[in-house]
Amino acid sequence: MGSSALAQQAPIHGGDGTKLTQSDIDRMLPPTDMGAGFHAAGTASSSSAPVDTGPATPFDAARIPENPLAPNAQAIGAKTCSACHALEDLHASHAMHVQSFQVGAANTGAQAACEACHGPGSDHAKDPTAKGSIIAFTHGSATTPETQATVCLGCHTGGARQHWLGSVHEARGLSCTDCHNPMVRNSPEGALAKSSINQVCATCHQDVLAKFNRRSHMPLPEGQMACTDCHNPHGSITRPLLKTDTVNETCYTCHAEKRGPFIFEHAPVRENCLNCHDPHGSNQQTLLVLPMPMLCQQCHTMNRHPNDLQTRQSMRNGLTPDERLMGRACVTCHTNIHGSNSPSGSMFHQ
Repeated sequence: MGSSALAQQAPIHGGDGTKLTQSDIDRMLPPTDMGAGFHAAGTASSSSAPVDTGPATPFDAARIPENPLAPNAQAIGAKTCSACHALEDLHASHAMHVQSFQVGAANTGAQAACEACHGPGSDHAKDPTAKGSIIAFTHGSATTPETQATVCLGCHTGGARQHWLGSVHEARGLSCTDCHNPMVRNSPEGALAKSSINQVCATCHQDVLAKFNRRSHMPLPEGQMACTDCHNPHGSITRPLLKTDTVNETCYTCHAEKRGPFIFEHAPVRENCLNCHDPHGSNQQTLLVLPMPMLCQQCHTMNRHPNDLQTRQSMRNGLTPDERLMGRACVTCHTNIHGSNSPSGSMFHQ
């Protein structure tokens, strides 16, 4: 069913056969802020207003955004759009956005589903070849990424996106449609441009994707986790877009046994997990950035043990094997290397 046909369908009824009122629809439609709070009456935003971090706009309060490149354009309705864009109309009929706009059309009207994102379309209808006559969400269009993002943030502000402005993705000119495609149902959730979050991230982060092919890696290729388990691609207070305040707090989300508190703490461990581990993948055991004992000797040289520097030749398959490097090398003896609560654990032996 096309978007124009959907707007003319029979009134929606509840499970008991009664007709749903507009207040019923307002109550049933979900907020679009991913948990930041429900929309406050009278605070619906438009694309011309500054983006804030307050509660997001529900679908039923979406407005037709203003196009800075076509300030005098007027709304013409979805029927005019579907006359030329038949394929897009077919795809959009399966999309959550269009269906929601048509059901909850308190400010746009039932026929304004297309223009709720693309802005008023009268100038575009007169001259479809004129760049900027409609808000376009594609690379190479006259519409700037800032304008594109502002349209999306008109409803999706706050919540998980409260740090989008100033984030590394925003600063590098990405727009929402670089990762999302609300016109086609490619993914089970999130209106993603590809079938999964990991595939979307891998579009740019090929170097990180390659690390997951190493012998020791996080279980992302196996489908047990996603990039968004650790990162918030919409922005955070950290440069690597972590979902928590620090690297360690992110790691403790799963590795709670490493959190402590410990009687004896290992300083580099408490400082940053990345001092020893590569979180995406490594060719060493347990995601280590270097093999032991070379990793430990970055800090521990000329101390306690005989002052001979251990190298790869000292390992069991080297030219001069050393018995202290058999098995698990340093952690054969220093087993609780992350910290110890034993009264005799100052050297992390127990």
